[in-house]
Amino acid sequence: VGAFGLKSLPPWRFLRHGFVSTQAKGTSETESSVRQPWDVLRFARQSSRFVSLPKNPFLPSAPPKIVRPGDVVWSPSSSSPSALNMFQWAPLDDVVMGGVSFSIIDNGTGQWRGTVSTANSGGFVGVRSTPIGNPLDMSRCKGIEIVLRGGDGRRFKAVVRDSDEFNGVCWTSSFDAPCGKKGGTVRLPFKQQVPTIFARTVPGKTFRAGNVMGFQL
Repeated sequence: VGAFGLKSLPPWRFLRHGFVSTQAKGTSETESSVRQPWDVLRFARQSSRFVSLPKNPFLPSAPPKIVRPGDVVWSPSSSSPSALNMFQWAPLDDVVMGGVSFSIIDNGTGQWRGTVSTANSGGFVGVRSTPIGNPLDMSRCKGIEIVLRGGDGRRFKAVVRDSDEFNGVCWTSSFDAPCGKKGGTVRLPFKQQVPTIFARTVPGKTFRAGNVMGFQL
């Protein structure tokens, strides 16, 4: 059980306030080798949450929302009424590739919980931000900070997106969640992010901190 939030702090911290966790479940050899039914309706529901509507080419583009040090970009509604909260979180589990892992997130409390299964060659759960109307200009920040609780030392991957493409470049950082009930803080500098697409490194890319369009765990 866990929850999390997003904040920008001087001079470079960005994810803040809360905790994140998944409830992992051991998978037997029988479970991982026997093909499970694919829930195509859940796949469609999850994928549709992250598709941006086409923009009117005759209308001017909205200016980026400047994220200043100390701004709360996202936080559970129960903990920080001053947060920008320009998006919500929604699950994006391995059902998108035929798996059966499952998770849910409560945007009111930030609690994220789920069950991981390696059946159908899957083995992960995730959450992703819904489309952001205006890009976030985070050029004044040097990285992100995640304060989390309930991760119990599990391995997580954090993604920052600088485009609204569904399968665009993922600026990726990996980290081990702090152990213990009190949780802890993880700092992820932008300069250490790795550009990837489908977990493969993409060379020759430059992170556009002034055009942040999404986040993912």
